[in-house]
Amino acid sequence: MAEVPGMRKPDLTTLPQVKDRMSFLYLERCLINRQDGAITVTDARGTVHVPAASLSVLMLGPGTNVSHRAMELIGQTGVCVLWVGERGVRYYAHGNPLTHSARLLIRQAELVSNVRSRIVVARQMYQLRFPQEDVSSLTMQQLRGREGARVRSLYRQASKETGVPWNGREYDPNNYSAGDPVNMALSAAHACLYGVMHSVIVALGCSPGLGFIHTGHERSFVYDIADLYKGSITIPVAFQMAADNHEDIGAATRRRVRDEIADGHLLKQAVKDIRFLLTGALEEDDFDVDVLHLWDDKKGNVPNAVSYGHKEKEQQNQQAYSQESSPDLEEGYGTILEEEK
Repeated sequence: MAEVPGMRKPDLTTLPQVKDRMSFLYLERCLINRQDGAITVTDARGTVHVPAASLSVLMLGPGTNVSHRAMELIGQTGVCVLWVGERGVRYYAHGNPLTHSARLLIRQAELVSNVRSRIVVARQMYQLRFPQEDVSSLTMQQLRGREGARVRSLYRQASKETGVPWNGREYDPNNYSAGDPVNMALSAAHACLYGVMHSVIVALGCSPGLGFIHTGHERSFVYDIADLYKGSITIPVAFQMAADNHEDIGAATRRRVRDEIADGHLLKQAVKDIRFLLTGALEEDDFDVDVLHLWDDKKGNVPNAVSYGHKEKEQQNQQAYSQESSPDLEEGYGTILEEEK
């Protein structure tokens, strides 16, 4: 069978990092195809070209038809794809990571699997949201109570500032239009935020399902990270959109959230916060390493793609491997490890 013509798969090092990309693009009732390194979007008004590597999230709404070649490019460039329902409030899929390294994923699994370290990370998440409060000795039950009180306070404050009545978070996920304007705006805003946070988490090679506060859901960690920014982005935006009385409040909210994410450099901040929560380090390390080892219960990592059939050969390989300079997995984790002790 002849090879299908097309561009060569790009190296990860040549692609823009997730923190440097646009937040999201919402499309509906159009045909999506591919031309070279761009996706083409065609509807009754004509065709536009969008560089795939510039996107973080592509939200495909009702009436979209996407080609196999377009999905190939989208997957190769690490774009997070969301098939969404009407008004963009349902979520179905995600894309490939922008790293071949599992270091952050391994660290995430280590932290979430230990009760003490998991509580430490949960406290740090709360501290990022409310830095003026000392939560260093609070239990999970106390954290939940403190968080609930603060979030209710944020809703009351937004209601007072905009004059929009607030009777609580009430919505039907299967009937978007059944809610009042502010709840409709909150649903649309949160859906956008979840998609963007999912894209950052996946791009870094972390697991969306290994949450520290939320648990049991395939996107538990997405909800953990998204909660860090609701008070500063989606809640104020939703109340302002409701106060402005937009005819299509879902579309208006998505555009406003997109602007707030771009203006606030949220992608860059999310990358920084996730790395800090998992490693304790503020500076970014290079995790875009294409390396594969074999695990050994006594020696740790051993070389891959070598023959271990002869003992003498194995000893030589291990000796050569031990002389290589490899990054220490625990480097930069001092903050969390000290608290664990």
